[in-house]
Amino acid sequence: MSAPESATVSGARQPGLIQGMIVVIAGFLPIIAIVSMFPAVPAIIAHFHDDPAAMVKVPAMVSAPGLTIALLALFAGWLVDRYGRRKLLLVSTLTYGFFGAAPFFLDDLNAIYASRLLLGVSEAAILTTLNTLIGDYWDEAGRHRWLSIQGIAGPFLGSAVIFASGYLTAMRWNAIFLIYTVGFPIFIAMWLFLFEPQSDANARRMLGIGEDARTAFPWRNVLGYAAITLFGASLYYVFIINGGIVWQELGVRDSGEIGRLTTLPSLFVIVGAVIFWLTGKLGSRFQLALFLGLIATGLTLIGIARDWRWMVAAMAVQQTGAGMAVPTLIALAQSKLPFEHRGRGMGVWTACFFFGQFSSPLLVSLIRQATGTMQGAFFVAGLLGLVVAALAFFLFAPRRTDAAALQAGA
Repeated sequence: MSAPESATVSGARQPGLIQGMIVVIAGFLPIIAIVSMFPAVPAIIAHFHDDPAAMVKVPAMVSAPGLTIALLALFAGWLVDRYGRRKLLLVSTLTYGFFGAAPFFLDDLNAIYASRLLLGVSEAAILTTLNTLIGDYWDEAGRHRWLSIQGIAGPFLGSAVIFASGYLTAMRWNAIFLIYTVGFPIFIAMWLFLFEPQSDANARRMLGIGEDARTAFPWRNVLGYAAITLFGASLYYVFIINGGIVWQELGVRDSGEIGRLTTLPSLFVIVGAVIFWLTGKLGSRFQLALFLGLIATGLTLIGIARDWRWMVAAMAVQQTGAGMAVPTLIALAQSKLPFEHRGRGMGVWTACFFFGQFSSPLLVSLIRQATGTMQGAFFVAGLLGLVVAALAFFLFAPRRTDAAALQAGA
């Protein structure tokens, strides 16, 4: 691993198209853990039909990596800042391939669950390191460009994964896990083309700050974007996890029909990614308020939909906001972090995002119990999102002290 790295240890290299494409594609690796598994869940449950707890264990196995990511992302961020970006990314991507494909060779549900937890360890490091590298490699304009490309490419990559998942599941109940071997060619591309970014040490010496001087960890900024990321992720997953129940409440129960009706509005995710790109110059707080406003409006409209036509229209609004979600939240966090704290800061971001994923169905379930229907829960979640969207626009107004700290540590 030393040859490519030694050629770039000085940090003289500048990231280009190939580095950007590797980051975009590798950033989708953790998403496979959720997207690829859902078509295979019935087949896995059927295979373990002798286990009375299979109906509970198999869905838990699907979401197990997310829980590990939430618990370990902060530690992964500390490793990034302590030992560097490239080595950790290489190790985690290689182990991703091994842990992800391991269930293909296993026939014990508990062993498969354990391998999924280990997969989450690799994914925590991959997500944290990649999000840190985006902040290291590019300035604000470059970050918005590549985050937008990632958002636009996501739906197409997701469709390809779902298609491959159905084909593999038809071959064998656990053939779906072979899809994780995509980590191996991506590892090779990383080893050949990614490089350790240059730190700000030289610039700090030129400014007379001194090698031993370090800025304080920006807790105020971190706690601010951590809280909004936790809330934003919870709102983001409301429809992803519970949308099918709303369709049932509207009288649409056939999964094939639901798939056909959701095809068009799901494409509005791309519209959201394009809006994120076009609004880059308006600043991260404007994008944050717009993302929350769109997704909350969509949830509110879903809550009052009376037939499939209103549902499709409301989904288009919600999916537009969903397309802005991840790039907006990442861009907001990166705008608050200097180089020396970027790894730990993005570790906090990753932990909060996946805690949001974990907590979203629990919170929605509580609201559903209070309102009596899932549509009622969507309506309440949407109203809450609109309130937070308005507050976020004012609470995340830039401060002079933040700008000075970032300029000193950028």
